[in-house]
Amino acid sequence: MEPIRSVIVFDAADLAAESAFWAGLLDGHVFEDETFHSVLDAAGEWRIGVQLAPDHVPPQWPDGAPQQVHLDLHVADAKKAHEQVMSLGARLLRAHDLGADEGHQVYADPAGHPFCIGWGQPSREALEKYVRTKLG
Repeated sequence: MEPIRSVIVFDAADLAAESAFWAGLLDGHVFEDETFHSVLDAAGEWRIGVQLAPDHVPPQWPDGAPQQVHLDLHVADAKKAHEQVMSLGARLLRAHDLGADEGHQVYADPAGHPFCIGWGQPSREALEKYVRTKLG
């Protein structure tokens, strides 16, 4: 698999607060839609995702509720990536049309940790346009 990027994704009930926090730490910007925010650093690179989880319960780690975070791997070829992760022992948890222009599928690794394979969102072109608009 040749990932275009890997992104750590945080669950949050308040997308705006969570993404603004991380954008502030990275001196960056937020590229947003209704259910997912992409946090870009000052150079316009996508560093963190924030996913809407309306029933999110903050973790009490290390002595309570577990952490809620997962890895997104964005790829150019979703079918090839799917075949590879399945051959390595992943379990498909939520499917999407691999032939769609954009989407994501949810998997679990052999130990049960969730991760996503995503493609087409947001595109490099959309992120570059956003950065040009914000940074001039």
